[in-house]
Amino acid sequence: MFSLQDLLGQQQGSEAVDQISQQVGAEPSMVNSAIQAALPSILGSLANNASTPQGAENLDHALERDDHASILDNLGALGPMIFDQSTPTPKQADAGGILDHILGRDQGPVAQEASQKSGLPVGQVAQILMMLAPIVMAYLGRQKQEQNVGAGGIGDLLGGILGGQQGRSSGAAAGGGFLDRDNDGSSMDDIASMAFDYLRNRG
Repeated sequence: MFSLQDLLGQQQGSEAVDQISQQVGAEPSMVNSAIQAALPSILGSLANNASTPQGAENLDHALERDDHASILDNLGALGPMIFDQSTPTPKQADAGGILDHILGRDQGPVAQEASQKSGLPVGQVAQILMMLAPIVMAYLGRQKQEQNVGAGGIGDLLGGILGGQQGRSSGAAAGGGFLDRDNDGSSMDDIASMAFDYLRNRG
């Protein structure tokens, strides 16, 4: 199993899980299970895209264009930025868009798998994934800065993160093209729709 603690380190990973748990209103242990089920797919899809020169270039541009790394310094603000529907922000669209570009048509299957493994409703898992994707991008952005990695090193960076992780879900192997806006099969905003529907029903 691959957790946020494995990715970010024990202290920051646990802080991130706690923040996500508070935002979605679920037990940290269940949130952690959902994250462990989905994280290999997210990282695997990014690695799959970075395995081609064009995909690596697109991902490199995305990490340079947006200040993803700053999210790690203010994890507590991530949830309200995404889910406060009284004040719509670009972050709401960004979070759903990041997942769409990473997972494409695999958004639904990844959410379903994480729901089954964690015992959480799919709508609640969708909220978790919308927070998880920016955190993963933030981590990649920080590693890119600290290691001075360019497009040519993105694949190696992701490969190092995945390391010996085994048993990626089907979403990892079949991930759609990152920032491939011509992907006609992409289920745009599926995760965002599930997350906000769950919020409305809960309210």
